Parts: sequence; structure tokens; C-alpha cells
Amino acid sequence: MLNLTISFIVSLLVTMLMVRFANRDSAAADHDLDGVQKFHVRPVPRIGGLGIVAGCTVAVAALTTRDFPLAIDLALLLLCSAVVFGIGLAEDFTKRVSPTLRLLCAFAGAALAAVLLQATVTRIDIPVADAWLAIPVVGGLAAVVCVGAMVNAVNIIDGFNGLAAAAALAMFASLGYVAFKVSDPLILGGSLLMIGAILGFLVWNYPYGLIFLGDGGAYFLGFMLAELGILLVVRNPVVSAWYPALLFIYPIFETLFSIYRKKYLRGMSPSMPDGVHLHMLIYKRVIRWAIGTRNARLLTQRNAVTSPYLWALSLVAIVPATVFWDRGLVLMLFLATFIAVYTWLYTAIVRFRTPRWLVLHRSRE
Repeated sequence: MLNLTISFIVSLLVTMLMVRFANRDSAAADHDLDGVQKFHVRPVPRIGGLGIVAGCTVAVAALTTRDFPLAIDLALLLLCSAVVFGIGLAEDFTKRVSPTLRLLCAFAGAALAAVLLQATVTRIDIPVADAWLAIPVVGGLAAVVCVGAMVNAVNIIDGFNGLAAAAALAMFASLGYVAFKVSDPLILGGSLLMIGAILGFLVWNYPYGLIFLGDGGAYFLGFMLAELGILLVVRNPVVSAWYPALLFIYPIFETLFSIYRKKYLRGMSPSMPDGVHLHMLIYKRVIRWAIGTRNARLLTQRNAVTSPYLWALSLVAIVPATVFWDRGLVLMLFLATFIAVYTWLYTAIVRFRTPRWLVLHRSRE
């Protein structure tokens, strides 16, 4: 718990300093207020990932005096994440880094983790596939693809105050719980680091959106989630390979559905932003809160009210994954259930058939 406390305090303080002293006219602020994926009304610093990384780094440094071998493993994991976080931070400042280069950097970080920490996909609990994954190169390539997908998936759901950070927080809590059950200090220690750092960030991000994760922060969360999930399965045969699949299904399915929607339904490039992600539809059609106003306070409230809807959706997967982490068949059934729930909800909202009990009203002021 000391790791969690240290990462929380450092993240809280570093993020507070950025909120207090960041220049809202600088390149590090998000000035695009009219984009299809923009729902804030004034420039906001988008370098919140710096506070999270700082919290984790200081906590790992402090751990060297108590458990040096564990601190080294966690330091190696942070080292592997540096290339991913760095390219995301570069995008936050320049807005000119190509999606291809960012994806390649995610692949590079995953490949480094496969070499330094043996973070490879060794099984998916399907015999034929597992025979191929037993080949080191195949398992390493599978890990690279999975990490790259998760890095981008978390960035995709980072659309409203607290949405991606709180969803990731719940996932890290689940990873920590399962790691505790199987007595895995590396996964438990890494999860606690991330929980503390995210909590320190959320104090300033939710509900008022004083600072954003940015690409750097979202990439870092996605990378750490993917790597800890892979390592948990690799290091503990009792953990079902379907556990991380269900745990991470919300951002992953959002990404897959987005690719399908853009490429096959709308005929556009999957890398192009659009305004019909599920979280955006909920903001526009379910949260009928002060529609038409440009009042900053009301729009900030509407932004913040949107996130709990998606937190609840993510828990449809996170809770059963946490409870049934060692039961592959049950996890597969819940995976299918989540996909069905997501598809039903998306279709209902698109067709203006949202259930009344989901709709939140507030008159325009």
C-alpha cells in the first residue's frame, strides 16, 4: 500500500502544479474546441500523463530500499513504456505525429517488454492456437499486436472527463485483486502503482476537466494494462487467458466496432476521427442536459455526467472477469453477453429508441 500512497501523492502534486502553472496558450493545451470529438469550451492542458508517470517513477524509486528485485522488474516495465509514452507526449505538444509512427512505437515498446520481461502471449486456452503460440516468435508477435491494440483502444475511449482514467482504474483494481489471489508481487505491485497515480490525476480531471490525459497519458495506461494482463497469464497458469480478454473488452470492442463502422459502413479511413463513438452518442442523445447552450458550467456538467454511463457499461465486463478469473467457459459467455449489450445499446441510440430510464433531462439555462 505504500507504493499506492507514494504514487498517489506524487501524481496529485505534479498534476496540481501543471494545472496551476500550465500556459493554456501553449502547444501543450488543447485549443481545438470545434472538432467532432471535442466537448470542452476552453483550452485545457493535455499533458496529465506526466503526473501519472511521475507518480509511478518515484514510487518505484522508493521501492528499491524495500524490495530491490521487484523494483528492478517494475523499472524495466516503465522503461518499456517510455517509448510509447514519449511518442504520445510528442503528439500532445506538436499535433503532427502520424498514427503510423505512434503505432510503430507501441509495437516497439511491446517488443522490448517481450525481450526484457518475457511478456509474450503463450496461450489463449485453445489447443491448436496454443501450439503455435508456444513458438517464441509467434508469441512475441501476438503480444506486440495485443499491446498495440490496447494502447490505441484506451486512447479512443478517452473522450470525456474521467472516462478512460476511471475505467482503467477499475481494470487495474481487478488485476491487483487477481494478482493477490495468485500471490504475484509484480502484477500486484504494478497495479497498485497505477491505481495511486490515476487517483492523483482524477482529483484534477473529474468532474471539472482541469487537465486531460492526452495521448501520452492514454497510451501509457493502455500499455500498462496490456503488459500487466499478459504477464499475469504468462506467470500464472491458473489464470484463464480469457480473463484479460473480458477485462479489456470495452475499449477493445469499441475500437473494433469503430473500424468496422468507418471502413465498411461509412467508407472512410479507420484513422479518421468521427463523432459517433458510443460515448459521443450518449453525450448527444442520452444526456439531454442544457442542449443548445454554450454555458461553460453546464457543458462541463454534461461532460462529467456522460462518463458514469460508460463506467457502468465497462463494469458489465470487469465485474464478472474479476469474479470468474479462472473459469474460461464462464468468461467466454460473459464476453458474448457484453458484445450483445454493447450492440443493442448502440443500435437503440442510433435509431432514437433509447430506453426512457437511460435518458437524463435538464432544461436549458
